[in-house]
Amino acid sequence: MSARIAEQFDSREQQDFARTFGMWVFIASEFLFFAPLLLGYLYLRVAYPQACAAASRHTDFLLGTANTAVLLTSSFLMALAGHAAKGGRRPRAARLLLAVAALGAVFLAVKGFEYRSEFQAHLFPGAGFRPGHAGHPQDLPGMELFFLLYFALTGLHALHLTVGILACLALAWLLRRPPSAGLSNEAVELAGLYWHFVDLVWIFLYPLLYLVGRAGG
Repeated sequence: MSARIAEQFDSREQQDFARTFGMWVFIASEFLFFAPLLLGYLYLRVAYPQACAAASRHTDFLLGTANTAVLLTSSFLMALAGHAAKGGRRPRAARLLLAVAALGAVFLAVKGFEYRSEFQAHLFPGAGFRPGHAGHPQDLPGMELFFLLYFALTGLHALHLTVGILACLALAWLLRRPPSAGLSNEAVELAGLYWHFVDLVWIFLYPLLYLVGRAGG
C-alpha cells in the first residue's frame, strides 16, 4: 500500500511522474556544483598535462579502487532496495537501505584515512605543499592546482554522499512504520536516483584523479 494521492494530482501516475521529474531536475541542479570544477580540471589537463600525470601518481590507487568497488556494491544494493520497496517488501527494503548506508560510511572512512595520509605527505594546497616530500622530487607548475581540484571535487562528493547516507537511514526508519504513515514505496526509488547520481560522479572522478598518471604504466 502506498501513500494517498495528494489533492493537487488527478491520478497516481501523474503524482509519480511529478515526483520523478522533480528528482531529475534536482539532480541536474546538483550537477552544477561539479561542472565548474570539472571544467577547471579540463583546463588543467590541457595546459599542464605533465603536472596532472605527476600529481595523479601521488594519489592512493589502492584506496581509490577499493572505494570504487564499495560504491558499485552500494548501487547494486540500492537497486535491490528499490525493487523490494516497489514490491511492497518494506522490511527487506529497510534492511537493504541500512546496508547501503553502511557501505557509504565505509567509503567516507576510507576517504578520511586517505585524506590523513595526503595531509601527512604535504599534498594539501597551501604554504606547506611539498610533493617532493612524498618521494617524488618533481614539483611541476600545476601540481598544486591539481590537488586543489582533487580536494574540492572529492570533498564535494563526500558531502553529497553524506546526504545520501542520511536519506537512506531516514527511509529505513520510515519503512518500518505502517504504510499509512505517509511514505510511498516509490520514495526508495527516488532516493535511489540520487544515490546512483552520486556514484556516477565518483565513476567519473576515479579515472580523472587516480588513473591519468598511471595510464602509461
